[in-house]
Amino acid sequence: MQPSVETGTRPVTSVREAAAADWPAIWPIVREVVRAADTFAYEPTMGEADARAGWLEAPRRAVVAVRDGAVVGTANMYPNRPGPGSHIASGSIMVDRAVRGTGAGRALVEDMIAWAAREGFAAIQFNAVVDTNTAAVHLYESLGFVTLGIAPGAFRHPELGDVGLRIMWRDLSDLRASGPEGEA
Repeated sequence: MQPSVETGTRPVTSVREAAAADWPAIWPIVREVVRAADTFAYEPTMGEADARAGWLEAPRRAVVAVRDGAVVGTANMYPNRPGPGSHIASGSIMVDRAVRGTGAGRALVEDMIAWAAREGFAAIQFNAVVDTNTAAVHLYESLGFVTLGIAPGAFRHPELGDVGLRIMWRDLSDLRASGPEGEA
């Protein structure tokens, strides 16, 4: 399944598997998000080699959001924990600042949900959604995620000081029971 998003006059965004050749387009997105240090708990000085290894090589799956032939976002996905925790998926989503709010993030999250259901995961858990990242929180909630809890002050925001980190959860039993396309 390769989701597309088109609402009103929003441009169409497709999602496809990431390839090694996509890294030159992915790296500027990852670098900008990581260096901003306001939405991800990654070391802001992370270098390109470590970022590539963590984004493309370590996860079980990496994808890109593409619009008019250009990579505008990326996501990676994997089991949340090894062993007894491996039935729960997790992942990370990053979108180019220039296109945020235009459907690229939604396409990536919808793709992640479909992938996790197809792969037989019971749920998706995001371990560290920064509480002040209201756009991401609203997006996830609109796609069926709920906040299980907020660790107060667990994220050191560069401008707002210590803010909460949410654990967000999306049960997939509704999709697994009916199949990945939602058909019984």
